[in-house]
Amino acid sequence: MDLRLYLQPLEKKAEAMVDQIMQWSNINSHSYNIPGLKKMANVLTEAFSVLECQSETHPLLPLDHINSLGLPEKMPLGSMLRFWKRPAAPIQVLLIGHMDTVFETTSSFQTAIRTSKGLIHGPGVTDMKGGLCVMLEALKTFEQSDHNQQLGWEVIINPDEELGSFSSAPLFEERAKFHQVGLLFEPAMDEKGTLAGDRKGSGNFTVIVRGRAAHAGRAFSEGRNAIVECAKVIVQIDALNGQREGVTINVGHMQGGGSVNVVPELAICHLDIRILKMEDGPWVEEKLRSIVAAAQQTDGYKVELIGKMNRKPKTLKGKTQALYDLVAEIGKELGEVITWKPSGGCCDGNNLSAVGLPNIDTLGVCGGNIHSPEEYCLIESLVPRAKLTAAILLRLSEGKFTG
Repeated sequence: MDLRLYLQPLEKKAEAMVDQIMQWSNINSHSYNIPGLKKMANVLTEAFSVLECQSETHPLLPLDHINSLGLPEKMPLGSMLRFWKRPAAPIQVLLIGHMDTVFETTSSFQTAIRTSKGLIHGPGVTDMKGGLCVMLEALKTFEQSDHNQQLGWEVIINPDEELGSFSSAPLFEERAKFHQVGLLFEPAMDEKGTLAGDRKGSGNFTVIVRGRAAHAGRAFSEGRNAIVECAKVIVQIDALNGQREGVTINVGHMQGGGSVNVVPELAICHLDIRILKMEDGPWVEEKLRSIVAAAQQTDGYKVELIGKMNRKPKTLKGKTQALYDLVAEIGKELGEVITWKPSGGCCDGNNLSAVGLPNIDTLGVCGGNIHSPEEYCLIESLVPRAKLTAAILLRLSEGKFTG
């Protein structure tokens, strides 16, 4: 099918896409804002209903979390959305996005605005409410093609991606078995639309140090300062950086203590781990456990390590490489040069890759400064990115990728 004629309806969609992204961005859907996530889910369900597809809401199990007292608790999550059409078609494609953002209800960054520089500036406009808009418009276009009976699709939109997709990952992995290709709508790597290629794996760990409280003046020597002991552990953990290529350990958050006239009995630090190779995961975990075990021997202290590696590295090889090559060819048809580069970031594409589903995970909009109050989306990227995904769906329906 001629791409120019097929994609022509998208030419006039830019303004409608801008309006939709701004409306969605104005709904606070922080990962723990359950009312906001519910509102966003309702809005998305209505938006996707134009595709005349089947749908369901899928509740998620609460997320295990270590609170400020160092105790485990269950954090409630929003529900996943699932839309699907033609599950018996010979070609099946899984499209994934997320509705949650990193901006809490207390953040001053709550409203989207359109600037004179051709940008939308707002929370989640790029990561990834813009991506959800691109996905929807591409599907609308594909549903008008003569080839749509050859391809069935399934959309899953989760509410916990920014937390690591711990609760939604099992459904991704289960549904991946029924598809040949995965398409995900994280933002492009840069304003040129570069795709993410190889991705690092990741893990999250928490170190909990319990000492002994005491009066800082009258009984200082009787106390066991948990903050000081935790600091010693952190220095050892940080020293692991640089010991193995591609492995990074970020001490991202630490808390402890209270009144300064009390020897603190509790300190907690949270770690973000990134790995380049599969074998790096066991290496990091063994090193962390060794450091914690040694600290545990210190008189008067109890030291715990909680967490796991939850996302495996994604590498471009085999069918995944073939899929990227196909998208590059489709780019040429559209007059674009599609390139990719490695990323230290992780996303749900890692989860799909881990169960063998070839996928491209940065088909969303072009923009920048994500996860910050300076987040922006390039308006001029909206239609081209929707065209790219619509073109991918068409060529897949024509059997251009065997999977």
